[in-house]
Amino acid sequence: MIFPAGPEDLPETVPLEWAGETCSVARQPILNQSGRLHAYELLFRDSSGLATNVCGEAVLGPLVDETVVFGLDRFTNGFPAFVACSPVALTGQFLRILPPERTILTLPESTEPTEELLEACRNLKTRGFRIAVDDFTGKIHPLVELADYVRVDFSRHDTAGCGPLAQWLGESPAAMVAKRVQTDEDYRRAVFEGFTLFQGDFLFRPALVKNRKVPANRLFHFEILRNLYRDTVDLKRLSSLVSRDASLTYRLLRLVNSPICALRQEVRSVEAAIIIVGVDTFRRFATLAILGECNAGQQPEILRMALLRARFCELASHMAKLDPSEQYLLGMLSLLSVMLRVPMSELTPALPLREDVRGALEGAHVRERCLLDWLEHHEHGEWRACDEIVRDNHLVCDRLTRSYADAVVWSHAALRSTEAAAEPV
Repeated sequence: MIFPAGPEDLPETVPLEWAGETCSVARQPILNQSGRLHAYELLFRDSSGLATNVCGEAVLGPLVDETVVFGLDRFTNGFPAFVACSPVALTGQFLRILPPERTILTLPESTEPTEELLEACRNLKTRGFRIAVDDFTGKIHPLVELADYVRVDFSRHDTAGCGPLAQWLGESPAAMVAKRVQTDEDYRRAVFEGFTLFQGDFLFRPALVKNRKVPANRLFHFEILRNLYRDTVDLKRLSSLVSRDASLTYRLLRLVNSPICALRQEVRSVEAAIIIVGVDTFRRFATLAILGECNAGQQPEILRMALLRARFCELASHMAKLDPSEQYLLGMLSLLSVMLRVPMSELTPALPLREDVRGALEGAHVRERCLLDWLEHHEHGEWRACDEIVRDNHLVCDRLTRSYADAVVWSHAALRSTEAAAEPV
């Protein structure tokens, strides 16, 4: 498919019965200086329900099960994964089931550097694994000599900065990762101080400009969305609007004239093209294309996250007794403020949403926001907050976890599809 319209368009990614016990896994992006994705950090919650982001004994079994059955790529899409490990897990044999070329094993600086541990690290490095030292404070530590990455908690350093840490590393080949980078200002300071990789909420908390006018072409896109999400779609009106957007028209005609549609003659009419692909498929296709335009010039990971949120909210909507299409749109638009750097309250009046859904986008505590709230806490590994949302809204944690795993896979496929549709022939 050029664009996966729903679950029927992708192979089943997570079967109804998983092997072994369910292990909750979330992920956080780690970006390079160009804003491109470098890796993900995987955050874990063990099968007993305890909150932990360390791959110790409690999560090791389920993680190995998932790696054997599904592959680590389900969560990382082929990018490297930072996996925090306990010394016991690292010195054992189980971690060798993980793909070495895409796994970065992380140990805190406070780990006692026993000879057994150091020897295990050396052996794992010869197999292709990489080692990261977490929460680095500048202490002389044998593990740092073996490290490929050194991670620093940027939130613990005042305006005096982390310069001394960079000087301490000297000629070390280890890449410096600044984690918990919260704002644009933090990011600029981290770049100045020599960090090359960055992790934190700065990606989703840019400086917003109040009273900034939304560009006219974006308001035009919102008009297309309003027409797309009406109860009864006026096809002629919609076709007229789409025809005024050269990029959207090109993508639509390329889609309908592709070998996938297997038509015997070329389609040149926008209205005919929408009829052929179907309004539901075009609605998803156009929403993603419009969000892609809104995200132009920003990090691609923002659009990927918006896709993941949209699909997750849609998949879990039946459990929460919410409208699937409305939840899909809520998740998709949840990062629109980040893309345009305009406060959400200035964007929602122009969007095709009910009052409660507008409130949900603006952060109001309404029923329509419960799935998005759960996902935002899940993205940070805040498991207790997730449990409170599950309890208060009578949800099922295991089903939410499975919906998240499916949404991860679907978002990668959907983004590849829309990128392919935008490429020139």
